[in-house]
Amino acid sequence: MATIEVLSPGIQTTIQDYPGRIGYLASGYYPAGPMDHYAFRLANALLGNTSEAAALEITLGKIGLRFSDETDIAVTGAPTEVTIDGAPVAHSAVVTVPAGGELRIGNASDVGFRVNLAISGGIDVEPVLGSRATYTMGRLGGVDGRALRKGDLLPIGSETGGKRFALNAAQPEYRHDWILDVTLGPQATPEYLDEQDLEALFAEPWHVDRNANRTGIRLEARRLKWSRTTGGIAGGHPSNVLDHGYPLGGVNLNGDTPVILAPDGPTAGGFVVVAVVRHASLWKLGQLRPGTDTVRLNLISIEEAQARGEALDRSLSESLKGIS
Repeated sequence: MATIEVLSPGIQTTIQDYPGRIGYLASGYYPAGPMDHYAFRLANALLGNTSEAAALEITLGKIGLRFSDETDIAVTGAPTEVTIDGAPVAHSAVVTVPAGGELRIGNASDVGFRVNLAISGGIDVEPVLGSRATYTMGRLGGVDGRALRKGDLLPIGSETGGKRFALNAAQPEYRHDWILDVTLGPQATPEYLDEQDLEALFAEPWHVDRNANRTGIRLEARRLKWSRTTGGIAGGHPSNVLDHGYPLGGVNLNGDTPVILAPDGPTAGGFVVVAVVRHASLWKLGQLRPGTDTVRLNLISIEEAQARGEALDRSLSESLKGIS
């Protein structure tokens, strides 16, 4: 079987698939899957892989891999230098690694935070609960539920898509100031938040805290007024509520600190959820730079959120043209 040897694993590289582990929220498992679902799906699409093929998510780049057999690959996501045996190759394009070839992905440059590497045929690790995605909080999926380590051998799947594609349109822009489309969460009501709090929540940009990862994107803390003085039976702070389910992309308030729940987040907890990041913007969570970038929460209707999500998915296929 063809394999990939991990020479240098980078800061955090995990095996993921899309849409991840669906249907297990009630059992305590968030879906996992890629932080930037758009770039991840694009990498697989360029290779003609099935949409659920497992690939690598690489935080900030800086990874080295050796391929046992000749293999087509595609790198997408944050801009970075990609080399094969020391020679530069194209980003966001299908390239071939020769048998025994060494692929190196450098540090992500000024914008963006995660890089995706898809392999023709996908990475053939054993599925767990219907998905190969690494769920770091639950320690399952991928390789023993953890980030890759030096010396790991990853099996490559034998079923390739055959047809290859190239980009035919511009891709989403990576930047330092981001806009996230959100709809209101269940606790965005006068019972919990003061009217001025709601206005501030959506009117001003928030700095991304250094403590941001696959579990959650922490934003800067701000003093909020709140409509009540305590959480009652749920706890002392007014952000406390009795434990309830958390949606993927939920913006909860831990005290006065907003946290956007990412793919490895907790399925339930005791803090208010004031907004939910929608599908068309969820991919941006994967490219937010901790300690550097800002986000503004853009409140839209559920109908508009659905329309923008459908448009984003259409743009994925419309941005490709066949090359083989």
